[in-house]
Amino acid sequence: MSERLRPGRLLPTVLAVAGVLVLAVVIAVGVTHLGFLREGHRSPFVTWTLIAWTVFAGSVLALRFVPPHLVTRIVLGGAVVVGIAALVGPPNTSTDSARYAWDGIVQHAGVSPYAHTPQSTAIADLRPDWLFPDKVDGTCKPLEPRYRGLGDGAAGHCTALNRPDVPTIYPPMAELWFALVRAFVPATAQYMPFQVAGLLVSLGVTVGLLVVLRRLGRPTWWAALWAWSPLVAAEAVTNSHVDVVGAALATAGAVLVAFGRPIWGGIALGAATATKLIPAIVYPALLGRWRNWWAIPVGIVVFGLLYVPYVLSTGPKVLGYLPGYLSEEGYEDGSRFALVAKVVPGDAATIVVGLVVLVAAVLAWRLSDPANPWSGQVFMIGVTFLAVTPRYPWYALLLIPFVVLSGRWEWLALTLAIALRGVWPSVVAYRWWLLAAIAVVLVVTLVRTRRSDWLRLRDRLLGRSTTPTRGLPQRHEVT
Repeated sequence: MSERLRPGRLLPTVLAVAGVLVLAVVIAVGVTHLGFLREGHRSPFVTWTLIAWTVFAGSVLALRFVPPHLVTRIVLGGAVVVGIAALVGPPNTSTDSARYAWDGIVQHAGVSPYAHTPQSTAIADLRPDWLFPDKVDGTCKPLEPRYRGLGDGAAGHCTALNRPDVPTIYPPMAELWFALVRAFVPATAQYMPFQVAGLLVSLGVTVGLLVVLRRLGRPTWWAALWAWSPLVAAEAVTNSHVDVVGAALATAGAVLVAFGRPIWGGIALGAATATKLIPAIVYPALLGRWRNWWAIPVGIVVFGLLYVPYVLSTGPKVLGYLPGYLSEEGYEDGSRFALVAKVVPGDAATIVVGLVVLVAAVLAWRLSDPANPWSGQVFMIGVTFLAVTPRYPWYALLLIPFVVLSGRWEWLALTLAIALRGVWPSVVAYRWWLLAAIAVVLVVTLVRTRRSDWLRLRDRLLGRSTTPTRGLPQRHEVT
């Protein structure tokens, strides 16, 4: 038997392949049998999430011991199988892709998505039946929870769109994405176009991570943390959230800047920010080298240019419902912040969260190696999420690629906490899950960090002369 396929390596190879196939089955069964998430039906979703994550963790653990020459093929094959499994049913925890489809449909009719609300009669002739079905006996009850009333009376319609009485909240790059995906399908095409597009973007990220890991001299099995992630399968493919585009662009931009291409990186980062705003938090860790600062003005210019066509067609309405959404979600009065608001209630919580994010940004800027900024970016994104405590799991898509690049796997505990929040909306439980994630991050960081790393960190904070190597506490990985 070949040395590379000796019995000690054969078993983990079989376990990794079998594990990812089981994961695909778990995902497919959940998508096809759990239905659409609704009140009183959340426990099965929590159980399904925990089972999927357990199988995922075991599969990746086995992959670590697979012969290196097989790892890339298994990672890619597993990504395809898991992605296809996520395609077998419609969105099951979110109706956001219904709004994506509507925004794409109206743009192809030459109408700005910021100009009218979905219930506006001015564009009623654009409504496809699958997004706006007729009421049944004057009510939408038989079609709940996926559909709700459009607000046009007993003889009117239902709609799959959430918040049909307000304009879109999405920035211009997201709107361009919606228009691009819908450009190739008729208005009657339902959820599949965005699901397929999400799978293609997800696979593109997997390939990109494999290439970067090879260039960095890191084991390529790390890419499975993205490629096989249940959260990626659910939120990038099944529910096809546009956040996967923002995560892909942010990752590409960070890699380009770190590899000495600040102009191209700035373009990608500007587009990422114009997709979902939050990707802007990857910037600070890149700015320890003066030439990298070019990424900031370039990103700002790209962000502004993407708004131009919509400003010309719609004027100041291009903000859509974004200000109202932030207020509705509790960002203004601090009620959104599950951890901070427990200690500092009211409006002061918003100030504290802002200060926490600012401090994290300064630390990421001062302590990160600009040529290897991934640990700093994981720190920045993770601390921001812990401060803001998003209640929607698709936000966590931004964190995972940087976990892969940094090797700081402990931050996946935070993505699991956010994923559980998405299917079980208990604020009390969410706090415990977040505290557990914080404990995992702290314990693993303390165990892996040497005393010399902490001394170097102290010297950087105090502005003392140190060795040329810069960065947050470093990994010491056994591969």
